[in-house]
Amino acid sequence: MAISSTECKAVLCMLTVLCGCASAPRFVEKEGKSTSGDHSKAKNSGENGTGRTRPSSGKVLLTLEGVASYYAQDFNGKQAADGEVFDMNDLTAAHRTFPFGTKIRVTNIANNLRVMVRVIDRGPYVEGRIIDLSLGAAKRIELIKSGTTRVRLEVIEWGNGTLYH
Repeated sequence: MAISSTECKAVLCMLTVLCGCASAPRFVEKEGKSTSGDHSKAKNSGENGTGRTRPSSGKVLLTLEGVASYYAQDFNGKQAADGEVFDMNDLTAAHRTFPFGTKIRVTNIANNLRVMVRVIDRGPYVEGRIIDLSLGAAKRIELIKSGTTRVRLEVIEWGNGTLYH
């Protein structure tokens, strides 16, 4: 029995739709290995049975190093990915995969200045960067002049991914 080209197209269309319905990958740390693919130098600090680590007495749950940048005026007053309005002077950040609400201590490796930020947006979309900081956060670690710098990210508390209402 032969399959007509119309039936073939219908099957391919259904497969495309079904593949598109898969949920976006979330960062999960198990057995000391990162499953998201873009997180090198990850450390596992224990799990609570849900596949996500939770804070206990201020421990660092995950440490990463990479290049940070910042975003400001072009996005100020616009809606962030979590639904809240982006204020470039707040201490917030954009990360590709961390759940919204995740709290991260960001350290500028060049000068050892630190800032605590909360993930509210997605990005950065420039290859080789691991986080985009708000202008307010970038000022705290003296990132403005250089535009990018090498940083250490320390996840202090995983967010629950809740959207802002």
